[in-house]
Amino acid sequence: MQAKVIWKGGLSFIGCADRGHEINLAAYTDEGGGSSPMEMVLIALAGCTAIDVLSTLQKKRQHVDDFEVHVKADQSDDYPRVFTAASVQYIVGGDGVRLDAVEHAVELSRTKYCSVHAMLKQALPIEFSCRLKSSG
Repeated sequence: MQAKVIWKGGLSFIGCADRGHEINLAAYTDEGGGSSPMEMVLIALAGCTAIDVLSTLQKKRQHVDDFEVHVKADQSDDYPRVFTAASVQYIVGGDGVRLDAVEHAVELSRTKYCSVHAMLKQALPIEFSCRLKSSG
């Protein structure tokens, strides 16, 4: 796997990896440039586990019609401003979706499938929670 960034001016870049999709990156100080690299780490965690959990729920024949993954992380005050702890919350809605099915799907992602989590858990504690979205 390979990736590159190409400078676009200021502190803005276009990132691209093997699959060819472009992503806007920027420092927090560069207005309108895109997400910061640290934000991209959180998006990567959310995206990786979201794919795992949703595909598992579909295999379990859970009728999901609303699905979000929220990731929140604390950062150190000193440079480098690494993440010191994170939490991942899954919010799932759908007719008849069972909380135990969601929790099992999350556990599989956390312990077996999500490679982003497998890397990050070596650097910081990550908590997980699930809730069903009320219909109506």
